[in-house]
Amino acid sequence: MNKTMHAPDSIIEPLTTVQRLNVLTINVHKGFTPLNRRFILPELREAVRASGADLVFLQEVHGSHQQHAQRHPAWPQTPQYEFLADSMWPQFAYGRNAVYPHGDHGNALLSKFPIAEHRNLDVSIHGNEERGLLHCRLEVPGHEQVHAVCVHLGLREAHRQRQVRLLLDLLDSLPASAPVIVAGDFNDWRLKADAVLSQHLVEAFGERFGSPARSFPARLPLLRLDRIYLRNAMPSKAQVLAKYPWSHLSDHAPLAAEISL
Repeated sequence: MNKTMHAPDSIIEPLTTVQRLNVLTINVHKGFTPLNRRFILPELREAVRASGADLVFLQEVHGSHQQHAQRHPAWPQTPQYEFLADSMWPQFAYGRNAVYPHGDHGNALLSKFPIAEHRNLDVSIHGNEERGLLHCRLEVPGHEQVHAVCVHLGLREAHRQRQVRLLLDLLDSLPASAPVIVAGDFNDWRLKADAVLSQHLVEAFGERFGSPARSFPARLPLLRLDRIYLRNAMPSKAQVLAKYPWSHLSDHAPLAAEISL
């Protein structure tokens, strides 16, 4: 079930105009190391906390999984995204993409700012690849509204092209002047989706370094799968977190960026 937790006392001081946001995006691989050898969600939580990000975009995060909960003593009693949010991110939203008899997984956003509303758009194309766009409207001090979209696109090129069009339709529905951050796992190793999206958005690593970041596989990143796209905002810093411990916490290396609004 999608959920937003309200804890006003923990949220960033509402009278302070925010000019920069620190953003982190990571495919958490359902809390397991590459090749599913070990459950490491508690270690991942510590690394995510240490990043100090204002917004954390998560892909492949479990809402529940009864079998894993029985097999792994460290499995949290709360949904994985709520466990990762802990006390650092008083607001979170979850978009359930895949549902099966023993559980579900999808995208999530952890936020230090109030999430005024959120919706999960199903962009699955026929077949067994359930995909979604989790869209959140944030209340960021000093801005009428800021939008965040957590993305996980399909493995097939034809599916991705259709999903990119659906993403662009979503962006067209948002206020033209509002800052928008679109981040996640685009599975776009051929950069065809980037060729389309870059006509409408600024990609953080492309702007800083000339091309999207190499993020997969985590221990030796070669493929440019993960992205941070911006509208009405610009990247002032961008970094691939490919060193230890990140290289051992997922099959994707996280991307971090400082965004100027």
